[in-house]
Amino acid sequence: METRTDEGAPKYLGKQVRGIADELDTIAWVHGSHCTHSLDCTEFTSLCPVTGQPDFGRLVIIYVPDAHIVETKSLKLWLRRWRERGRFNEVITEEIATAFFDAVRPKWARVEGRFNHRGGIAVTASTERGTPC
Repeated sequence: METRTDEGAPKYLGKQVRGIADELDTIAWVHGSHCTHSLDCTEFTSLCPVTGQPDFGRLVIIYVPDAHIVETKSLKLWLRRWRERGRFNEVITEEIATAFFDAVRPKWARVEGRFNHRGGIAVTASTERGTPC
């Protein structure tokens, strides 16, 4: 996965984009070594790998940045990639955590997928990367 940084102009910020982002834009961060950022994506969607039906949920990304923070518009567009992927909720959470950590390179990140009820059961999957501060 390619990551755009502050070295080049952000690809998505301030532009009308309707598609899916294949990369995350990042912005230089020098404002605090232990500032925790929380991103709450309340309208996350993916596909059930068995039925092909949509799964709806909430995705929460909490991270402690190192040299960069993620630009939120690119994150929104980047998360659309999972709308057409048939994956189990737990697998999606792991994939997003790994890809986010590799792209943004925070000190620590936690990704929690809180998926809506299906068949009377709601699934919450969470995973962490890096070293907690």
